[in-house]
Amino acid sequence: MTSADIQRLINQKVEFIDPQRVTIGEDVEIGEGSVIYPNVTLLGHTKIGKNCKILPNCFFENALIGDDVTIDSTKITDSEVMKNTTVGPFAHLRNHTVVHENCRIGNFVEFKNCNFGNGSKCAHLTYLGDCEVGEHVNIGCGVVTVNYDGKNKYKTIIGDHAFIGSNVNIIAPVTIGHHALLAAGSTITEDVEDGAMGIARSRQTNKEDYGTKYLNK
Repeated sequence: MTSADIQRLINQKVEFIDPQRVTIGEDVEIGEGSVIYPNVTLLGHTKIGKNCKILPNCFFENALIGDDVTIDSTKITDSEVMKNTTVGPFAHLRNHTVVHENCRIGNFVEFKNCNFGNGSKCAHLTYLGDCEVGEHVNIGCGVVTVNYDGKNKYKTIIGDHAFIGSNVNIIAPVTIGHHALLAAGSTITEDVEDGAMGIARSRQTNKEDYGTKYLNK
C-alpha cells in the first residue's frame, strides 16, 4: 500500500501511530476510529471493523475483525474474530477459526479450525484444534484437545457453560455436555454428559520421609 493509500485511510478516520512502520496490502479495509500501532502487517483480504486497536507486532492475512476488538502481538490467518473481543498477546488463530462476540483469548493460545462461542474465555497456554466450543465456556490454563493420532484428525465438541479445568487433555473424538465440569489434571477419553463432572486422574499417595531420604542421597 502506498503512502497515498495510507493517507486515504487516515482521511477515513483510521489512526496510525507510525505510518512508516506498518505494512498493509492493497485489498485491506479498516473501519473508522480504529488505531493501528507500529510493526503491524495486514495482508490479503483482511477487513478490520470500527474502533479496533491493533497493537504492535500483529500479523493478519485474510482476517476478518469485527468492531471494538483489541488484538495484541498476535498472528491471525484465514480466520475471524467478532466484535467486543480481546486477543493476545502472543496468540495464534488459523485454519478457519471463528471467535465469536465478547470473548477473551489470552496469551500463548493457539486455535486451529476452532469455532469458539459467544462469551467464552481461554486465558492462557492452551491449544484447541478441530473443535466446537459453546457459549460462556471457561477453558483453563494448559488445556489441549488431542486431535491427531498420527494419521487422522478428530473433533472435540464442548457444550454451553462448560468449565474445563487447568491441565486437561481431551482425547478426541469426544463430546463434553452443557454445564459439564472437567476436573483439573484429567485426561478425558470418553463423553461427559450434560451437568456431569469428568475426572480422570490417579489418587495422590504421600510417602513419609521419602523426600528427605531422596534429597540426602
